[in-house]
Amino acid sequence: MTQQRLFTAPLTRNDLNSLVDKAADLIRTAVDYKFILVLLFLKRLNDQHKQEKLQAINRLIEEAGLSREEAEKEAEKSEEFYTINIPKEVLWDEVTKDVRNLPEKLANAIAEIARRNKELQGVIDRVDFLEFARNQENRELLRQLVELFNKYDLGSEKVSPDILGDAYEHILMKFAPDKAKEGEIYTPRPVIKLLVRILDPKPGQSVYDPCCGSGGMLILSHAHVAQKYGEEGGRKLFLYGQERNPTIYAICCMNLILHDIRNAHIANGDTLDYPRFSENGKLKQFDIVIANPPWNQDGYGEDRLKKADFRERFAFGYPPNKKGADWAWIQHMLASAKDHGKVGVVIDNGCLFKGGKHGAIRTKVILKDWVECVILLPEKLFYNTGAPGAIIIFNKNKPQDRKGKILFINASQEFIRHPSVRRLNTLSEENINKIVKAYKDFSDVPGFCRVVDLDEIKEKDYNLNVSLYVSPLEEAESIDIFKEFSELEALEQKRQGIREKVKTYLSELSKVMGD
Repeated sequence: MTQQRLFTAPLTRNDLNSLVDKAADLIRTAVDYKFILVLLFLKRLNDQHKQEKLQAINRLIEEAGLSREEAEKEAEKSEEFYTINIPKEVLWDEVTKDVRNLPEKLANAIAEIARRNKELQGVIDRVDFLEFARNQENRELLRQLVELFNKYDLGSEKVSPDILGDAYEHILMKFAPDKAKEGEIYTPRPVIKLLVRILDPKPGQSVYDPCCGSGGMLILSHAHVAQKYGEEGGRKLFLYGQERNPTIYAICCMNLILHDIRNAHIANGDTLDYPRFSENGKLKQFDIVIANPPWNQDGYGEDRLKKADFRERFAFGYPPNKKGADWAWIQHMLASAKDHGKVGVVIDNGCLFKGGKHGAIRTKVILKDWVECVILLPEKLFYNTGAPGAIIIFNKNKPQDRKGKILFINASQEFIRHPSVRRLNTLSEENINKIVKAYKDFSDVPGFCRVVDLDEIKEKDYNLNVSLYVSPLEEAESIDIFKEFSELEALEQKRQGIREKVKTYLSELSKVMGD
């Protein structure tokens, strides 16, 4: 296969998005999009390795006085120069230079790279290229994908981590509508951005997502801190996540690495049954807990959760078995937050007002005075449902002036049309700014937000339905008095004319009858 590079200049965000769009067009719906993700990841590892080798050679020549030949030999045999240990024989260029037995070579390369790099075990080897290439059509498709990726140099000197990471996110977003039908959850990035800005993580803090999916909430938390406090500040944010689906867990790990986030702790497993993070025999606690858990999950009732690890998490009660896991997730998140910690959850709107066991748990949590803010989101933000979601912000250490109160924000009208998915809405930067400002100000804005005492919430049976407390104002109709009067005058003249005609007709009719 030809190894010619067609694009050697630094790549822009549009360049990378164009690359993944072409790859997506190649596979259409015939092949799982995860194969594109793995190929992109492998190509980055290869090109980064080549870049690091060149840097090592130059350093050995300049600092150690070696000849180029000596420096090349030294750079090849020493692992200390490389972020990822990749033997020469399984580098991308070696594996793809001959397309014969390409699936077998890729599978072997992935296995060897995973074996040599503990952080990649159970990550890149989740995708089976041998299974993928069982038919000739897919083998040809794989050849075309490799040929496409061969046109680009994806080393960090050509593609910065944020641009490459955004391309990875672009793939996830592109396939989100189709994957939503299969149950995969993709949280729109503007919703995550809103939640992260409200929680406002800082250097030195820990952030935990108990159902982290592809890692979006952790990545945007890191980006938020890095933007406010610099890259060094971002490196001082401690990220933790757990994901049940093994393949999505692998995507999360790759996504974090591509964003150059190397200190995150990601675990695979069912969080409600077996939370993976503990400390001294107790559930580990964090400064900030953030998540968009699966809405209305079945199968997490009392019988199951009583057998779960750290069942003291569910101190406020067990939810119903059918479509009841929302308050199980919230209780886990609250138990995982430190005494001064904050929790932000994107949840089904029904969670705010359902009765029965849901209502009993919700009442106990409200009485703890941990609920700080409830935000009703616009409808049609999510790929897997048109229903409006909600955000609940919990603060286990409210400021004195917020104690005994909850801020309700009705953001149902804060949206714009989605630029690329016709049936969806999205949040603009202006929408996000308005909601964040309302949270920070914690005061009343007619038709948008209202601070409510717990006594009033008690009167409403601890119902957190935002519309009970604040609803958008109906736009007052603008009336042009002069225009209206002019139209009324015209109608009056018309009426007068008709009246005169009727009088004339009646007069003529009277004459006829008289004859």
